Amino acid sequence: MTTITEASTPINKDFQDIPWWAGNARLVDISGRLLGAHVAHAGLIVFWAGAMTLFELSRFDVTAPMSEQGLILLPHLAALGFGVGAGGEVINTYPYFVIGVLHLISSAFIGFGGIFHTVLGSEYLETKYDFFGYDWKDTNKMTTILGFHLVLLGLGAFLLVAKAMYFGGLYDPAVENVRVIEQPTLNPGIIYGYLFGTVGKNWLAGVNNLEDVVGGHIWVGAMLIAGGIWHILTKPFTWTHRLFVWSGEAYLSYSLGALALMGFIAAYFCAINTTVYPEVFYGSPLSIKLGLFPYFSADNPHEVTSRTWLANAHFWLAFFFLQGHIWHALRSAGFDFRKGRVNPALVPTQPI
Repeated sequence: MTTITEASTPINKDFQDIPWWAGNARLVDISGRLLGAHVAHAGLIVFWAGAMTLFELSRFDVTAPMSEQGLILLPHLAALGFGVGAGGEVINTYPYFVIGVLHLISSAFIGFGGIFHTVLGSEYLETKYDFFGYDWKDTNKMTTILGFHLVLLGLGAFLLVAKAMYFGGLYDPAVENVRVIEQPTLNPGIIYGYLFGTVGKNWLAGVNNLEDVVGGHIWVGAMLIAGGIWHILTKPFTWTHRLFVWSGEAYLSYSLGALALMGFIAAYFCAINTTVYPEVFYGSPLSIKLGLFPYFSADNPHEVTSRTWLANAHFWLAFFFLQGHIWHALRSAGFDFRKGRVNPALVPTQPI
């Protein structure tokens, strides 16, 4: 990658013309500041998780069904086996308090990192830290960054595996208690059978035992790490240079498209699956209701449970992510929404 100096670094000429609400678009060519924005965003997410956990804990009634209390995060923690016993009864809320506080403390450190890179850090990473610097059109660097992300996602999948197998186990609605998953399913015929519809019903949402759930995470984690290492050690094939648009906005569109797909899958999964999302924590499974706008609902329309909130939130977030994907994909291809046509000056050039 070409080394540049801060004085010679090209700044987006339209920077002053971009409104504040455009967010990171103002920082697209300023790598250090863009890093600061991303780290600060991560800090906000972690802060929300901690604060929301403590807020839910402050109003949680252990004598009432968890699914009927409008909770978002506590059901997830309970399904992971924290603080619950036989029948899904919450017997200890202290783990929820600890998890919430740890997230708040972590968010402070992450937030400080975001402020540092936004205010004090190098404005352009390329000038001081070539390893962390990048050029949007440098295909090798972009896939290397993708590789590191994939490895981290794979490690995240193995965290669930570790919790299930070595650190207390998961809540299993089949036995109505927390248990350690000692023999996860590793048979690819079964794991991929869900994906290709040869095992169970309702596609991926048809999984009905925790052995398959944990085994699936082992397979996904291994594939993510292997794919990450592949992208780190190799360069993109030449034919991919013309297949993709290599720009910051294009990468954003790809990411939003992936988030939309995962959001729709998650909405369907949590709406009907009662193994990963036990009824004792989330309420009864839902069905799709068609009208002016589609939505998930229980057979009793007056029953609004944690599952109802979760499924519908995933669906509509995915819907808007999809609109963002289309918007940024068109812009990355050179479409000018102000003029209503493709602007030749915005059409992407060939990558490095």
